[in-house]
Amino acid sequence: MRALVIGASGGIGGAVCGALRGRGAEVLGLSRSGDGLDVTDEVSLVRVLGDLEGAFDLVFVATGGLEIAGARPEKSVKALDGAAMAAQFALNTIGPALVLKHVWRMIPRDRAARVAVLSARVGSIGDNRLGGWHGYRAAKAALNQIVRTCAVELARTHPHAALVALHPGTVATPLTAAYAGGHPTVTPDVAAGNLLRVLDGVGPAQSGQFFDWKGEVVPW
Repeated sequence: MRALVIGASGGIGGAVCGALRGRGAEVLGLSRSGDGLDVTDEVSLVRVLGDLEGAFDLVFVATGGLEIAGARPEKSVKALDGAAMAAQFALNTIGPALVLKHVWRMIPRDRAARVAVLSARVGSIGDNRLGGWHGYRAAKAALNQIVRTCAVELARTHPHAALVALHPGTVATPLTAAYAGGHPTVTPDVAAGNLLRVLDGVGPAQSGQFFDWKGEVVPW
């Protein structure tokens, strides 16, 4: 299997790379720190992804951010800031959408393929019972719509492929360190194993859905 991991320098992305290599996969891991791949800059995406050749049986988009440029998640509507919200959408919605645009040509049409995008349960509108975190929630909800819409398009031309959004649970990474609270956490290695097991059971019939780390469907 040939795999492409976007966001390979992050906790989850790096662990996914390691887990896939442990399975014997050929893995290409790309990141901003290692390769200058900035998902918020389409020129960067064209430069780094444009020279890639061949097809990937798995594309895993592990980019994202909760606290961007020091802007903490909002506890109240009174804390909303337009620039902070725009940054959330740039990184958590537009970035993965542009990645999908530029990896589309590398998804094989003649065999099974999986494309996974890291989302978050807090992006679920139906599961939102606590409020707060307005920008991050909205950006992840928008990402879920991108995944759903692209999956509809993918099915028309790639009948053996699946595109899904994944919630990894609360993973012990720098992104979550200040916000885990009393929630149980898992290491990136455990999270990667969980997510890959979910992907093992994903096919065209599951394309366009949103799964948590246990393989259970998360409401939109």
